[in-house]
Amino acid sequence: MTETTPLFVAEGISKRFADGPRPIQALQPVSFRLAEGEFVCLVGPSGSGKSTLLRIMGGLVPADGGAMWFAGAPHNAPDTQIGFVFQKTNLMPWRTVLQNTLLPTEIQQKKVTKGDQQRAVALLDTMGLADFEHAYPRQLSGGMNQRVVLARALMQQPRLLLMDEPFGQLDALTRERLNLELLRLFAEQRFTVFMVTHSITEAVLLADRVFVLSERPGRLIAQIAVPLPRPRRLDMINTATFGEIAMQVRANIGEA
Repeated sequence: MTETTPLFVAEGISKRFADGPRPIQALQPVSFRLAEGEFVCLVGPSGSGKSTLLRIMGGLVPADGGAMWFAGAPHNAPDTQIGFVFQKTNLMPWRTVLQNTLLPTEIQQKKVTKGDQQRAVALLDTMGLADFEHAYPRQLSGGMNQRVVLARALMQQPRLLLMDEPFGQLDALTRERLNLELLRLFAEQRFTVFMVTHSITEAVLLADRVFVLSERPGRLIAQIAVPLPRPRRLDMINTATFGEIAMQVRANIGEA
């Protein structure tokens, strides 16, 4: 790969579900490119196919049409270089925080080394969970459990992190804190992020570009650049530039 080669390319991705009482066209052909180290947020009306597109990108759901490339190679199946964070934490209640964090490593390598354990402990420390390694999910708050999920995804050292409304079930203050935590990790590790969100404010605060999907069947109707400097801060939300970008995103959703 050269520096100008995109990390991820989608060309004409479409999806139709035919297993219900009547067929549903979820996605019209969607095409886009993601640069290495870019943060993109995807917004759009409910039911527009955002989560479907994310699952197709992760190789979890097959597309009916089109093609994808990841790191310069054809892509249509799960890849260990692609991490996934769902809205539901899906933590195993009988495993400790540390054991949950190590689960992908255990599955992929069939064993966990001392180095793996040290890296997991360091990640949990980074997430502010150093004192909770041996706690169980039921003993943690929703925000803390979501941090465990993020640590679990980062154990793979993904080049691309797919996030499906990861903070949607959290209260506003916890959501803001995790937004800042994600921004800090993104600045430090510079992985590529593609994140579904229903919050325009969250999208503009986090992203380099905001993609907008139309009503179902979803089609990509806008790719809006966010020229805010990094590192991002919460007080940027109150600036005129932030407001103008948010209005542009909102206007495109209104036209979806």
